[in-house]
Amino acid sequence: MELDPDQPAFASPRHVAACAGVAPGNNQSAGKRRSGRVRPGNSALRATLAECAHGAVRTRNTQFRNYHEAHKGRLGYKRSIVAVAHKMLRTILAMLRDNQPYRDPGIDYQALVVERNASRWLRNLKRCGYLEGLQDAAAGSA
Repeated sequence: MELDPDQPAFASPRHVAACAGVAPGNNQSAGKRRSGRVRPGNSALRATLAECAHGAVRTRNTQFRNYHEAHKGRLGYKRSIVAVAHKMLRTILAMLRDNQPYRDPGIDYQALVVERNASRWLRNLKRCGYLEGLQDAAAGSA
C-alpha cells in the first residue's frame, strides 16, 4: 500500500485506516453489541503501526501515551494499542497532506531547546567576556 499525498487513492482517512486494518469495527443492532474486530487489511502496515504504537505509549508526556491511558481501562491493552495505531495513521496522513513535520501538542519545544543548550550558551558568553559586563552593570545598579 502506498500513501501519496499528491494523488489520493482513498476518499478519506477512514478508508486508509480500513485498508491498513486498524479501523475499529462496530457491529451493533437492537441494543446488542457484537464483536468489533478490526478489518483484515495490509498486515505489514498494521504490524508496523502496532510496533510504533507500542513505542509511542512508552514515551512520556506524548499525546499518544495519554490517548492510550484514556482508553486502556475501557478497551484493554491490545485494543487501545490498535486505537493508538489508528490515531498515528491519521496523524501521518495529516503530516503528508500538509507537508509538515510532527509536533506533539503537549510538548514545549522552545523550552526543550533552551534547557538543552542554556549551559553551553552561558559558557560561550562567559568565554567571550559578555557575561562579566552584565554582572558588573547589575552589581553597580544595586
